[in-house]
Amino acid sequence: MRKLRSALIAAFTFAAAVTVILLIAVLPNRLAFDGGESYSFFIGDTSKDCRVVTCGGGEAAIKRLTLNGVCGESATFKSLDLEQFLAGVNGEVLFKEELSDSVNYYCKADLPYSVTLYGRQVNLHVCVKNEGVTVASPIIFGGY
Repeated sequence: MRKLRSALIAAFTFAAAVTVILLIAVLPNRLAFDGGESYSFFIGDTSKDCRVVTCGGGEAAIKRLTLNGVCGESATFKSLDLEQFLAGVNGEVLFKEELSDSVNYYCKADLPYSVTLYGRQVNLHVCVKNEGVTVASPIIFGGY
């Protein structure tokens, strides 16, 4: 009986260790963007029926694992070096829009989501404002 109990404890401990190692390996890779102060996940088929789930940067990886039907995500930053960021995602600016309170860059990059805008495949939207930067794949749904 003791040998069986010891074997069960050892098996459980081994399984728990493997699970922790896998979570450490998988969680950071599930987010499209690293280091954001807050994250929003877009759930639904299109921007018309999109539901937005927002959380802090520290809980984003775990929150992402609990969501089904994610069709995009965004992250906010106090500041961001656009050229360095684009290099990190192999991004290229396709076109930009200048508004009274922001500059929006629509790009193609190595990111998981995409939409067609003005006949071009876009999968990265960067909105630069005085108070911070929001990046999203494929685009920022809702207000920004």
